[in-house]
Amino acid sequence: MTLPQGLLTDPFLQLPTPTSVRVVWFTEFAGYKHMIDYGENLAKTVFATTSKLTRTREDQQSRVGKQTQDGEVYQYPVKRQIWRHEAEVNNLTAGNRISYRVTSVREDGESFSSNVFSLAPNPIPGKPLKILLTSDHQIKPMVAANLQKVVETIGQVDAVWFAGDLANIPDRASEWFDDNRGGAFFPCLQGRAHYEMAYNDQKTIYTGGAIIQYAPMFTCIGNHEVMGRFAKEGSLNGEFNDTIPRTAALNLYGEASLKENSFNTDTYEEIFTLPQSMEGGKTYYAVSFGDVRLAVLYATNMWRYISSDGGHKGKYSEPEAKLSNPENWGYGQHIYEPIAKGSKQYNWLEQELNSSEFKQAKYKVVMLHHPPHTLGDNIIPAYTDPVQIIERDEDDKIKAVRYEYPKQADYIIRDVLPLLEAAGVQLVFFGHSHLWNRFCSSSGMHFIETSNVGNSYGAAYGDKPRKNLPPWHSQDYVAIGDPYGLEPVVPTIAPILDENGQAMPYITSNDITVFSIFDTGTGTVSSYRFNTRKPDGEVIKFDEFKMVSG
Repeated sequence: MTLPQGLLTDPFLQLPTPTSVRVVWFTEFAGYKHMIDYGENLAKTVFATTSKLTRTREDQQSRVGKQTQDGEVYQYPVKRQIWRHEAEVNNLTAGNRISYRVTSVREDGESFSSNVFSLAPNPIPGKPLKILLTSDHQIKPMVAANLQKVVETIGQVDAVWFAGDLANIPDRASEWFDDNRGGAFFPCLQGRAHYEMAYNDQKTIYTGGAIIQYAPMFTCIGNHEVMGRFAKEGSLNGEFNDTIPRTAALNLYGEASLKENSFNTDTYEEIFTLPQSMEGGKTYYAVSFGDVRLAVLYATNMWRYISSDGGHKGKYSEPEAKLSNPENWGYGQHIYEPIAKGSKQYNWLEQELNSSEFKQAKYKVVMLHHPPHTLGDNIIPAYTDPVQIIERDEDDKIKAVRYEYPKQADYIIRDVLPLLEAAGVQLVFFGHSHLWNRFCSSSGMHFIETSNVGNSYGAAYGDKPRKNLPPWHSQDYVAIGDPYGLEPVVPTIAPILDENGQAMPYITSNDITVFSIFDTGTGTVSSYRFNTRKPDGEVIKFDEFKMVSG
């Protein structure tokens, strides 16, 4: 599927209501007329409003245009001019899908139109839906293959739930739009990717799937939606890794420019039109979609290196060379948005779970980025505020700064999950560790992580311990299995076998990619795998479970 030269993306759907849906697309010109033609013979027209992305840039590590190696074109971050266009199509009827096309007119009068797609408003309860569960794309190697197989296997889905980590560096424009390796975010989800995978001299080009032109997408914030202190580092990667807690920024810099001196989700929030809560805006919200009530949380923290060797700001310690200057500390794996009991987000969630919309929904689902239960590395250390321990010598000079994360203070386990259990949540969907595994609590609440699209970090199972433990022994850091005691569920249909012929309760692979589909008609979640080493091979349904409707 080719894209008209003047459009940076195809249109995609956002924020459906019972009678309307938003249509969004991007260009690299402001233009003077942007519109949607829709309905029978595309006879109706609605005009779009235009805004400009404020933080999108390219830098020495971008793979865009003629730059295929570091620093070939850009030696430092450079602003990239990108405009966003959005229009609302109204007076729609549930169950009635209509055609639409977008057009943008450039300043010189030349116009560019998309292909014709179709849209629909929010589906009514009772309509069977197929919802794609995905996460952690981050321009990883298997994303295009994964999404191409979704469309080839399932056909057109009705919605996409995306559990965070959409791009890798959120302010790097090319990762969203036109990374020259062929696997940027929008091309993969719109069937315009061109990602080459090779094995045994056999090369295969994967194009992704034309999905979000037809189906609305609901997303949540992962750690890769968050940028750090603005322009304090010489690259976008450096800026991304330079987040500090708001409390530390307040002590260091005062109230002025607090966001600039800590972290922000500006590009993510500028790109997407999402449901909003009064308390959290787009960052956490709830939405009804057909038979489902979906609550979306802002539950993610800063990912740090295991060790502070080499000057890294570590999970467990600060680098020795930076001890004298707290401005250069990383403050451990600090949490971006509080979710502990008594926080604004916790109180909102408690209220949402007690709402009539949630209680009356047939299916009650919660989506967040950070895993409550997993065999993956990224559940260690515990999801809690780092406890800072400063060691000083006899002259009161700092000789070490380290961080502990008490397991019993994990906010998701201690505070959030009891709320979800009491509210009858049937499914908790998350990502972050780049694998597939699932669990079920004693009450029957299901947990699924389905984020295996490349760059997998392994699974802590059997005799394979986690790699991200601190250099000291503590029961707060569990080496093998789910740290909170749930046993992973072995896939019910076609599990992969280990070297001893035993069924494995996970998939962690840089060759086999996984996607999952929630079918609201049957209440089942089905997971499929595809081996990219065998381009002509079949897509295999390997697991399925059914939820009890509320």
